Amino acid sequence: MFNDFYRGKKIFLTGHTGFEGCWLTLWLKSLGANVLGYALEPDTDPSMYEEVRLYSHCKNEFGNIMDVKKLDDVMKKFRPEIIINLASQPVVSIAEKAPAVTFQTNVLGAMNVLESAKKYDCVKAYVEISSGACYADRTNENYETDTIGGANIYSASMACKEMMVDTYRKSEAAGKFPIATARGGNAIGGGDWIKDRLIPEFIKEVSVGSRIKLRDANSVRPFQHILDLLSGYLMLAKNLYENGDKCAEAFNFGANSDGNLSVKEFLQKFIDVYGKGVIVEDSDKKFFEYDRLVLNNDKAKNILGWTPTLSIDKAIDFTVEWYKKFYADKDDMFDVTMAQIAEFERLCKYNEANM
Repeated sequence: MFNDFYRGKKIFLTGHTGFEGCWLTLWLKSLGANVLGYALEPDTDPSMYEEVRLYSHCKNEFGNIMDVKKLDDVMKKFRPEIIINLASQPVVSIAEKAPAVTFQTNVLGAMNVLESAKKYDCVKAYVEISSGACYADRTNENYETDTIGGANIYSASMACKEMMVDTYRKSEAAGKFPIATARGGNAIGGGDWIKDRLIPEFIKEVSVGSRIKLRDANSVRPFQHILDLLSGYLMLAKNLYENGDKCAEAFNFGANSDGNLSVKEFLQKFIDVYGKGVIVEDSDKKFFEYDRLVLNNDKAKNILGWTPTLSIDKAIDFTVEWYKKFYADKDDMFDVTMAQIAEFERLCKYNEANM
């Protein structure tokens, strides 16, 4: 689906040990890319990194993006063509407990990666992974031109990241390489065990027969499969590399309209497919969360040619299948993951042929 673009390309990917990073690394390897992953060691048990033996499928460097010297040494030795910065502190609840770490990682850490990238003329494209959470007003569908800001720590850190990256795009790195930010929705998929996220918490609770407590059950979010989101990242990096500053902007990669659901509606769909689980609404709000996030995708569709492939029902089917194979069937999770990537690519090609 990328016309062999990634074959042989040298990709420096931060955050590769996390949920999104593992999926993206395996997909890039299947596309023939030369991937070097730079990240902290996985901090969940189980971890997708271990379950798919990611260390066997890419060059692997454990390190913190706050470690400027190590980051620079690794990048200097590898000399990447494309940089994708996935490293972040992505959990809203953790951000409230650890605001300094959240801002350091999401803003200063991203700045460190950009500072290092500036030193090397081998870099042809830079994608900073942000979030749709960067928007200040979410009353209506959000466009890339909407005001950014945040009423909680995580949202504020993403808004600050966006402003910092925009400064680099216009001044510090201007003319060196094109820089874009990717703003995604709520990604679901197998292998996510990040604390306090919806699906990992559901899987943990339902495995011991507990009822699922939902905070902000009526909040609307753009739910999408991880592969739809990652396909946006890959389309963006390809277009940056080929078209330069024409694509050096912010892009939304949100869900299909059927994925814009309340948390309760989404989880009930998930339970229906999973086969068990009971929802209990938790009215004890511990911190502020927005009631709504819906991302407009028109810009990505018109400029990049990207569009979501999986319906929300298919995204849930993929996710349930992955977890059930892990917990019940004990299949080889590398094979399961690669089979889902192959099926996703097949569906993309089918959709493209029938548009």
